[in-house]
Amino acid sequence: MTDNAQNANYDVSSIQALEGIEHVRKRPGMYVGGTDIKALHHLVFEVVDNAIDEALAGYCTRINIVIHADDSVTVEDNGRGIPVGPHPSKKDANGKPMETVDVVMTVIGAGGKFGGGGYKVSGGLHGVGVSAVNALSEWMVTEIKRDGKSWRQEYKRGVPQGSIQATGKSKDSGTKQTFKFDKQIFTEDIEYRFDTLVQRLREMAFVTRGVTIFFKDERSNKEITFYFEGGITSFVRYLNRNRETLHSAVYVEKEIENIGVEAAIQYTDAFTESVYSFANTINTVDGGTHMTGLRSSLTRVINDYARKSGLLKDADPNFTGDDTREGLTAIVSVKHPGPQFESQTKVKLMNPEVQTYVTQVVGEAFGTFLDENPQAAKAIVAKCLTSSRARDAARKARDLVIRKSALESLTLPGKLADCSERDSSKTELYIVEGDSAGGSAKQGRDRHFQAILPLRGKIMNTERARLDKILGNNEVKALISALGTGIGDNFDLEGLRYGRVIIMTDADVDGSHIRTLLLTFFFRYMPTLIEDGHLYIAQPPLYRIAYKNNVKYSYSDKEKDKVLKEMAAAEKASIQRYKGLGEMNPEQLWETTMNPENRTLLLVTVDDAAEADRTFDMLMGDAVDPRRRFIQTHAKAVRNLDI
Repeated sequence: MTDNAQNANYDVSSIQALEGIEHVRKRPGMYVGGTDIKALHHLVFEVVDNAIDEALAGYCTRINIVIHADDSVTVEDNGRGIPVGPHPSKKDANGKPMETVDVVMTVIGAGGKFGGGGYKVSGGLHGVGVSAVNALSEWMVTEIKRDGKSWRQEYKRGVPQGSIQATGKSKDSGTKQTFKFDKQIFTEDIEYRFDTLVQRLREMAFVTRGVTIFFKDERSNKEITFYFEGGITSFVRYLNRNRETLHSAVYVEKEIENIGVEAAIQYTDAFTESVYSFANTINTVDGGTHMTGLRSSLTRVINDYARKSGLLKDADPNFTGDDTREGLTAIVSVKHPGPQFESQTKVKLMNPEVQTYVTQVVGEAFGTFLDENPQAAKAIVAKCLTSSRARDAARKARDLVIRKSALESLTLPGKLADCSERDSSKTELYIVEGDSAGGSAKQGRDRHFQAILPLRGKIMNTERARLDKILGNNEVKALISALGTGIGDNFDLEGLRYGRVIIMTDADVDGSHIRTLLLTFFFRYMPTLIEDGHLYIAQPPLYRIAYKNNVKYSYSDKEKDKVLKEMAAAEKASIQRYKGLGEMNPEQLWETTMNPENRTLLLVTVDDAAEADRTFDMLMGDAVDPRRRFIQTHAKAVRNLDI
């Protein structure tokens, strides 16, 4: 995709300004999605995206990201450096040409990505970019090395502090941005998470082959370097490192009409698919035309091969897309000079021509692979045959589970204690382990809007079973019936009977295991519940601390110690450690865990689907050694082991 001749015209004339930034500080949600922790990390990604664009253009080979002790962040690349000099068209309030660096840093939508001269492809075509980061930062410093010289410009809350200053000579080139988020904007008590940044930076390195990304967190002295010569093939191997693969990864890269198409494909023994799509290095989490092209192409090619080789008989129906996606791990990445996204958040690619090109490129490459590798082809077709038969069995089992009305003629294990409210936006379902806790929850709840579903024992591990087997499990059947959404092909969020689905388990090892089993089930078979913000985890207290008439609850050892210090005659206080929900009487359970005015609920989210996929596979899959290594590695970091 590198074409230095086309990209060489990156100077002051290639910077085009679209509009000002007056609304950024007043309405940050329009530009970075809000002022929560997700938006905070988005600031870093916006700046890194600029460096990645330089790498895509063929000018940057290394990107350094550092979180400093004061929560400021530095992003430095060895690209061409922002052009310096008077802008040819953008004027200041006095009618004088603006400094080009100030245009880039203070004008929303300014950059070298709109006129076609500075960049052939770019992930930053959203009209937000570094100027929004500047506006939402307490301060920002831009340092540039270019044309044998170096410059520095400082900003406070988006406003330039004087003119750009020449700082000397330099043999190198590149841009260094250092900024500190503004606590006047980000008022919550939030900070950067090392793991969240690591996951996104790893993805960027996978889909930008040959670039080195170095990341250091000076707050904890953690650091990590990413470099993947294999690109998305390495990504597929990374996702499959705990799975049994059926063949070596199939890789294809081709350019059609200035649109680059890249795909890596590998089938495994898993029962679910792990397919991820990228457009100009952006993770399009809702897929789009490139994802559609990949999937339809694989289905067509596998059916053609199975017919041609006699593995599918004349009487056999064709494989469906669901059949050919079971066990599939794939990455499709496109580089497009004019990407069209469904919205500003760029979660879905809409360019219709991309589907045609991806279908063509993947179809040719995968068809050739099957023809040249008959043993692998037979294994893939056999996997699809097994999937097809299991899916037919699952359909029959699912029909037995789906209720015709509100649980009519269905006896639920442990009995669902329903609520009287029928408006799903106002109702809650507590999934509780065991009859003892279920009894306390039923008595302590508000019957108007809170329903209780006790589960007997542990649900099956849905990571290790197909849907037809899962639907034979009584606890899973009870859960599906209570929710009312159906499952698999028939899943419909419109049927959800409870706006909040709350997992409430004991604060011990068994409780943690049950919670993980439930999360695995929801992640694999009802991900929309998570994506739409319906799944929560209850936070019951660990301790009841009482002295005379003063009773307080604490949710951690640290909080317990704080309460004891604050409480008079702490040495005489009685401390009750709750190891199970059943140890609480109904009033205590309501007061601490179920009363909306007092309780704490954790919303379940998935920031990085690929990493969540790999983690669930590692923790709940068949491979023992990766799980053992994970436990051994993290054992010393565990606190409150019985929680």
